[in-house]
Amino acid sequence: MKKRDTIIYYVITALFSLMILAGAITYFVEYEMVSELFSALGVPASIVYPLAIAKILGVLAIWLIKHRVVKTLAYAGFAINLTAAIIAHVNAGDGEAFGPVIPLILLIISYIFYRKRVQA
Repeated sequence: MKKRDTIIYYVITALFSLMILAGAITYFVEYEMVSELFSALGVPASIVYPLAIAKILGVLAIWLIKHRVVKTLAYAGFAINLTAAIIAHVNAGDGEAFGPVIPLILLIISYIFYRKRVQA
C-alpha cells in the first residue's frame, strides 16, 4: 500500500472515530436531551445507552481488532446506524438529516482505504 493511502486511511478513520466517540459521550453526559431527541424521532429512548456502548465498541473494533470479519461487521453496523439516523431525521422533517451524512461519507472512505490495506 502506498504511504499516501495509509495516511488517508488513518486521518479519515481518526476523524470518523472522533465524531462517533463525541456522539457516544454525549449520549452519556446529556442523556435527558438525547432521549428527548430520540423520542422526537420516534425512536425509543431505551436504546440510548446500548447504542452509545455499541458505538464505542465499534470504534474499538475498527482500530484494535485484526480479524477481517469483525472489522467488516463494525463498519456495517455503523453504516446501518448512520443510514437509519438519516432516515429518522428525514421522516421527522426536522432538517437535521445532513448531520449523519458527514460521518457516513467518512465511514465509506475509511472502508475503501481499509480494503486497499487488506488487499495490499
